[in-house]
Amino acid sequence: MRAIVCTQWGPPEDLAVQTLPSPAPGPGQVRVKVQAAGVNFPDLLIVQKKYQLQPPLPFSPGAELAGVVDAVGEGVTHLQVGQAVVGFSGLGAFAEEALVPANQLMPLPPGLDPALAASFTLAYGTSWHALRDRGALQPGETLLVLGAAGGVGLAAVEIAKAIGAKVIAAASSDEKLAVCTAHGADAVINTSTENLRDRLKTLTEGRGVDVVYDAVGGALAEPALRGMAWRGRYLVVGFASGEIPALPFNLLLLKGTSLVGVFWGEWLKREPQAWGAGLKELMGWLRGGQLRPLVSRRYALAETPQALSDLAERRVVGKVVIEPQR
Repeated sequence: MRAIVCTQWGPPEDLAVQTLPSPAPGPGQVRVKVQAAGVNFPDLLIVQKKYQLQPPLPFSPGAELAGVVDAVGEGVTHLQVGQAVVGFSGLGAFAEEALVPANQLMPLPPGLDPALAASFTLAYGTSWHALRDRGALQPGETLLVLGAAGGVGLAAVEIAKAIGAKVIAAASSDEKLAVCTAHGADAVINTSTENLRDRLKTLTEGRGVDVVYDAVGGALAEPALRGMAWRGRYLVVGFASGEIPALPFNLLLLKGTSLVGVFWGEWLKREPQAWGAGLKELMGWLRGGQLRPLVSRRYALAETPQALSDLAERRVVGKVVIEPQR
């Protein structure tokens, strides 16, 4: 089978397709014939040795997928060969075949496009964990989403609207903000042309936002923190800007603000039962039409370096996927 392989730490351009032996599933594992694999920012970081997890070289990146069960390992009873599935692999999804722990897969909902399913788990899982579990976002509260046109950002916009919150979407261009509005944002801020703190004051009539969803970091973090309401929750989701911000902690004291870390992958490992409730709610919203995942482009396996480069250069709106069988 063919797979994208990282043999040395570096830019995505260094990745290459290799032909490898078909992997045999071990106890508790499933081999999946991959139909689509979601492309996420951690995939970019991990090949550059900039992520929290650093697997031994060589390895195949790719954290989420949808496909068909091709073989099952010892002890796997709830999945069968030929069954369509979707789930979280952590690594190995940028390949024609991938080994995945069986407890991290679920049956693919009937009629759901594998590309949509493959772009759903990590982005919507991260945003559900952030807003529901870590941020305790309530109906009627106001949420600011930084980097709102990206995969996790759009997921956060839609989930917040499903909860009943007001959403202010911030992104770097009018084109991206138009997508945010189409996915439910109540108000928008162009961070390339507008002052974030001033616009937050205007949009909230000086009150501030209750929750900040920050997957960007960098220069936007401090003005977003200054634009928060009393007892606000600042959710640290990621650092797509490439810069980890240094925040003045006195602002947390003055506004009674909570600074909250969000690491969905680790939460999934430590509290897998808690994820079941989240997945049930997300699937209900998906069937009800409140969630509308946006897959803006599909790449062949050999185009994976280009997909990751597009992500790095912020050319991606919503999600993009790799389709290894193309």
